[in-house]
Amino acid sequence: MRITHLGHASLLVEVADRRILIDPGVWSPEAHSQRDLSAILVTHQHPDHLDQDLLPELMSANPEVRVITDPETAELLQEKGIDVTALAGDDSVRLGEVTVTGVGKMHALINEDIPRIHNTGMRISADGEPTLFHTGDALDGDPGDIDIVAFALNAPWAASRDMTGFLRDLAAPIAIPVHDALLSETGRGLYLDQARGLGSQDTEIRDLSDGQPQEFTAR
Repeated sequence: MRITHLGHASLLVEVADRRILIDPGVWSPEAHSQRDLSAILVTHQHPDHLDQDLLPELMSANPEVRVITDPETAELLQEKGIDVTALAGDDSVRLGEVTVTGVGKMHALINEDIPRIHNTGMRISADGEPTLFHTGDALDGDPGDIDIVAFALNAPWAASRDMTGFLRDLAAPIAIPVHDALLSETGRGLYLDQARGLGSQDTEIRDLSDGQPQEFTAR
């Protein structure tokens, strides 16, 4: 499995002859230049995870792509005439030899005055490959046994203790920090130090913020 961080919450995952783009939002411009995509996965509808204006252009540039989103986002896109597969928690879809399984249902609470929306975490697995879990904007989903978690380093809906507590509870072998566009370089360093020092001691924090692809192997 090869993973590239394309800014904020977006990842390009290359696994089992599939190129899978996750959360191409407005703060991830590199996501919209990707080509030869097999699938676009969207955890939820917020603009930092999905640029609805640019999605049709991205799909046109990738004519074989399949778009898979949480159920609420699927409804929004279907109303615009976009072909979308809805993926709820515990549901699965196949992309060749790759299985994508939904995890969880709701976005984390931001504020009592802001209505909550759907959020489907995305679990990506294939025989002989590591299993990746992208949380989207929630820290309460149970992905089962995984090798890698892409977790929100910082968010309006999470305190640092929530992030580090999630890492301790999950104790995945490798964790990739994403969802970091709100942080300055100094602040990002602080959050990374907390993830490493206060998260699980069994977890290696692998920072991909340089935008270079990294290879990952199954345990």
